[in-house]
Amino acid sequence: MEAFNAVANAIIPVFIVLIVVYASFKRVNVYDSFIEGAQDGIQTVFHIMPYIIGMLFAINIFRASGALEILNNAISPLFNLIGLPKELTPLALLRPFSGSASLSLLADIYKQYGPDSIISKIASTMMGSTETIFYTVALYYGSIKIKKTRYTVPAALLSTLAGIIAAVFICNITFGK
Repeated sequence: MEAFNAVANAIIPVFIVLIVVYASFKRVNVYDSFIEGAQDGIQTVFHIMPYIIGMLFAINIFRASGALEILNNAISPLFNLIGLPKELTPLALLRPFSGSASLSLLADIYKQYGPDSIISKIASTMMGSTETIFYTVALYYGSIKIKKTRYTVPAALLSTLAGIIAAVFICNITFGK
């Protein structure tokens, strides 16, 4: 175990040294390249900030208005068909929109049901098998100024549904109901 920890602790410094050595071999000024990349990164942050703020603002309004609870009550019978407990419907609804909101819901689920409950295990598996679609699309597409996402969102929503179904199925098989 100590050998594993030593290797794990050395990976990043070794990787950085390899980059510097390779850059020196290719005659690239590492410091200037780093500064240039940092400047580009700051410009990207300022460019995408309105998209991120807009998405977070909309999610907070959605939760605070009670619309999430109304949608939860309307959609939970559909999710119940695939075996998703009603308690996890808010997580399934918020996960495509916000990682931080869904992580907050996950913490609440752990507190309420305990980390070893089947509900918590399904929730954890859902978090690992789904993505924050709308946040990611707003971030990446917004940063390169693409306004038409074509099939990205429907395909991503379909993959999220597949992740939810797989989480329910695998957890019920593995941990029993």
